[in-house]
Amino acid sequence: MVGDEVLTPDSSRFWPADGYEPGRGQPSFDKQYVRDWASQSGWDKSPPAPELPDDVVAGTRQRYVDAYELITGEPFERWLERSGTTTA
Repeated sequence: MVGDEVLTPDSSRFWPADGYEPGRGQPSFDKQYVRDWASQSGWDKSPPAPELPDDVVAGTRQRYVDAYELITGEPFERWLERSGTTTA
């Protein structure tokens, strides 16, 4: 059975196979990076959420780019060019 968003890094768990070790947290390509930052930030999970620092935003973006490139085998920049999208 396949659920929705099966191939998106924010809903699926994608780990680099060469770094996988059972029994410990895995370096991942998903939103766990933001969750880890939030849990270490001291935020009590009450609204409003704290603003994400620029380095967390950049780190999250890079994980999504890395996941895209590993899954598709093409540079993310090539997709941006093909789609007429510019980087922010």
